[in-house]
Amino acid sequence: PHAVAQSSPKKTKKRTTTTMASAPAAPAAPPAATAPAASNLSATSLYCGDLEPSCTEAQLYELFSTIGPVVSIRVCRDLITRRSLGYAYVNFQQGPDAARAIDVLNFQVVNGKPIRIMYSQRDPALRKSGVGNIFIKNLDKDIDNKALYDTFAQFGNIVSAKVATDSQGQSKGYGFVQFDTAEAADGAISKVNGMLMNDKQVYVGPFQRRGERGGGPTTFNNVYVKNLHESVTEDMLREVFEKCGTLTSVVVMKDGEGKSKGFGFVCFEESEAASKAVEELDGYDKVEDKAWIVCRAQKKAEREAELKAKFDAERRERMEKMAGANLYIKNLEDTVDDAKLRELFQEFGTITSCRVMRDTAGASRGSAFVAFSSADEATRAVTEMNGKMAGNKPLYVALAQRKEDRRMRLQAQFAQRAVAAGGMPNMGPYGMPPPGAPMYYGQPPPGVMGPPQPQPGFGMPMMPPGGPGRGPMGPGGPGMQYVMPMPQRQGVPGQRGRGRRGGQG
Repeated sequence: PHAVAQSSPKKTKKRTTTTMASAPAAPAAPPAATAPAASNLSATSLYCGDLEPSCTEAQLYELFSTIGPVVSIRVCRDLITRRSLGYAYVNFQQGPDAARAIDVLNFQVVNGKPIRIMYSQRDPALRKSGVGNIFIKNLDKDIDNKALYDTFAQFGNIVSAKVATDSQGQSKGYGFVQFDTAEAADGAISKVNGMLMNDKQVYVGPFQRRGERGGGPTTFNNVYVKNLHESVTEDMLREVFEKCGTLTSVVVMKDGEGKSKGFGFVCFEESEAASKAVEELDGYDKVEDKAWIVCRAQKKAEREAELKAKFDAERRERMEKMAGANLYIKNLEDTVDDAKLRELFQEFGTITSCRVMRDTAGASRGSAFVAFSSADEATRAVTEMNGKMAGNKPLYVALAQRKEDRRMRLQAQFAQRAVAAGGMPNMGPYGMPPPGAPMYYGQPPPGVMGPPQPQPGFGMPMMPPGGPGRGPMGPGGPGMQYVMPMPQRQGVPGQRGRGRRGGQG
């Protein structure tokens, strides 16, 4: 059998070797990225993903300018918080420079995290179509983005290669590779599916969206048991569960002192036996009159995702039920508590909940929420109470909004204000980006004014920097120069101005 050895880039951790049994021999080096043939891919615009949150435009400019002239770089940020979204766009002047940047800089480590570079896909429909996209699972934990890219590069031009990771950066054991053509993806599936990579047999198949995947019953072998009495031992648990099928392991979880934590795990040899145990033993109460809860064992991430979806659904249901009936109040005095707030609003209808928001020390934050039984009562309360004096401060009363709705409204307001001011959205005074906004290098983006130019009749002398009492970042700090337009005298020097007595022209 032939062997393919691929290695990850030089890192401080141990070297990763990807061995693929019975697969065609790989070329000496992965093929260099070529300019996209399809019109929907920009030959000069690159997408740069997996950025570390502190990565800036200046760092990316320093990295990419080693390849060729860079027109612009923009790190995409949240409109409100200005935090990095983890990706950026880099525009080169020439297409060959962009192709070379993918070949040379892909998976380069920036701020301790390897970045992922690909051509920018302008059409979102094609980006989400899944054409040429394959799914790989049962990957060894040591296989990273670079190793995955090198393994599949022999089958065609790769647009993107990514290994799914958790919040700690550890591999989840599966990944995705997208080729520029469906033929290359089919070739990779036919030749790699079922092969060994780092001594683990991998599955390679076409990518399917969650809604397109089969909805058959989930198979499992591991069963979770909780609400156990502290006297229940592993032998007792085995005795109860072995009636359903052959067991491979039984464990009761214990603390540092050896006391039972009240839950355990039972693993069956066959999934049918595990399903039977869940059906028959859930609610089992023949030991110390405590009903056991028996269900399929889940990974922590899966359990958290399921609980999050459940809580989100309940929250949406509550919000829909309370839509138009929940009020937000701010500018409250510090002495106002829940009882005083209820007293202020009870004349407008039935109050279902009333709460003043407080910090961790118990001090009032000056804001509160009041929910009425109907939207009509809440509307009347807004009309009557908004702007009304409560003590020495006027109240602000409005319908409560979800964070997502409030955020969208603020974004629309900021964009309208920018357009009304004669500028572009997200631009500050004089066409400069606001604090924390993306910085551009190379050619200025449309709408950004360049440096002031001399006008006829005006000189542009430079005022010297520095001055007493001026800080390094204030006016006159180091490296700062200011332009002061000075009117120049018209006509012959020394000529007296007409219509003025003793005045100098």
